[in-house]
Amino acid sequence: MIDYLIVGSGIAGICFAETAFQNGKSFLVVEDFSSSSSKVAGGLYNPVILKRFSQVWQASQQLEYGIPFYAQIEARLKVIFDHKIPVYRKFASIEEQNNWFQAADKPNLSPFLSTRIIQKQYQSIASDFGFGEVLHTGYVDTAVFISAYADYLQSEQRLLKETFDYSQIQFLENAVKYKDIVAKHIIFAEGFGLQHNPYFNELPLDGTKGELLIIKASDLNLDVVLKSSIFILPIGNDLFKVGATYNWEDKTDTPTEEGKKELIENLKELIDCDFEIVNHFAGVRPTVKDRRPLVGTHSVHKRLHVLNGLGTRGVMLGPSLAKDLFGHIEKEMPLDIQIDIKRFDKKKK
Repeated sequence: MIDYLIVGSGIAGICFAETAFQNGKSFLVVEDFSSSSSKVAGGLYNPVILKRFSQVWQASQQLEYGIPFYAQIEARLKVIFDHKIPVYRKFASIEEQNNWFQAADKPNLSPFLSTRIIQKQYQSIASDFGFGEVLHTGYVDTAVFISAYADYLQSEQRLLKETFDYSQIQFLENAVKYKDIVAKHIIFAEGFGLQHNPYFNELPLDGTKGELLIIKASDLNLDVVLKSSIFILPIGNDLFKVGATYNWEDKTDTPTEEGKKELIENLKELIDCDFEIVNHFAGVRPTVKDRRPLVGTHSVHKRLHVLNGLGTRGVMLGPSLAKDLFGHIEKEMPLDIQIDIKRFDKKKK
């Protein structure tokens, strides 16, 4: 018998698998690699919502726990996927500069917003009013992260490559059986695939489609993440990740001409050099109406658990949410009501 059967190997699934590993628990991951919004995510971790000048929920705690968590994985797997890089917000006016300084005076934002206006001139980017710098930022190369972890799981014979079949679950007295696997607990970390899960599909997961471009721009000498209506993230060799769109209607992970057009129009407002599109990705982010994750235990089947709804901030949320769910299962530690799926119990029917 194993301790955990984990369904899904995106950011959420990996973070729980690693938490189980660090706590000496046995586990197996089931994944069919059919789709994952994690692979096409921007991967940015940025503690400030720049549109509204508000702190990301529990940002300080998430970064304090998450950065060393990723460093441990990098050291063990001998791979680098966490890249520290500043985020610059381009100012369009004196008023935007003033709004920045007002925000930087707030106690919860002052650790994250530099009070120095960056006047650096970047080739191909008009910046008459300079930039504001967000501190403690970076990005996780999610494709490298997920691929390296899948290789590790496979080498340890902890990866089962198949589509999970919910009809094969049997409930035993003190365990759950899936086909010939007996586990103490099943963790569902399926992202938008949760809609097909008969045990948790009543949860209000509302996928948001996002599209990204990889562009090549030899004349764009940018060494920071530039944030405006979109972000531009340098990934080396004159390549840049550009994103992202938000579509609440289309629930497919097929790239669209509309998404591409929107990104190109926004990009041309930011840069005035030539570029070529090298790749175009799309994925459906697992988002929730109240902008909080879905974490917890099934109301009837106490050995089934969910770790989902990480939305656009998966790399920040993943490590600490996995820790919270693990503590909830192993030590009966209460979950924060803002993330606990119990918050929806009263809303049913």
